[in-house]
Amino acid sequence: MGYMLSLILLALLAHATSISCQNILEQRLNIIILAGQSNMAGRGGVANHSVRGIPTWDGDVPPQCQPNPWIFKLSADMAWVEAREPILADIDVKKTNGIGPGTAFANAVLSKDPNFGLVGLVPCAIGGTHLSQWQKGGFLYEQLVKRAQMALRSGGAYKAMLWYQGETDTIYKQDVELYQGRLKRFFNDLRSDLQAPRLPIFQENVVQVQ
Repeated sequence: MGYMLSLILLALLAHATSISCQNILEQRLNIIILAGQSNMAGRGGVANHSVRGIPTWDGDVPPQCQPNPWIFKLSADMAWVEAREPILADIDVKKTNGIGPGTAFANAVLSKDPNFGLVGLVPCAIGGTHLSQWQKGGFLYEQLVKRAQMALRSGGAYKAMLWYQGETDTIYKQDVELYQGRLKRFFNDLRSDLQAPRLPIFQENVVQVQ
């Protein structure tokens, strides 16, 4: 009897969670895209295990990155779920993920403007990627556009993209020299394909852009 009651309780909880996530579609989502490489994907709190030497997340979530009932994320299977760190664990699946800037940014926005409304984070970052991999026609670019458009169809509006990338492009001189042109082309193509010509893009680059 106790086992059956436990199963029933779990089923009810799962049902309640799914309904709460579905209800976000009744409100307008403020969509924020998260793209780039490892620092955007989240490496905060990740270090090599002292014995095994395998990258491991310490599980520590700073106050500014705590879950917020007003912050959701678009999961890898295109479903809206509560944003919980590490929020890119189902996207950057070949790496160990930890804390990134996405949730902290969303919490900061809501703290500054409590009437901002629901935030829908759209994680797309992949660690170790070159800017050339984010050019139009490439897999990462097309996935970004696909996920952003899916978020928009949920009844939201694009508010910003956070872009944190560049370390991988500092290895070869040619990538450094081409970086500025590639970045401008990437931003222009993305704004055009999302039909959001004034999309604010907050960027953090390792490569210096003039």
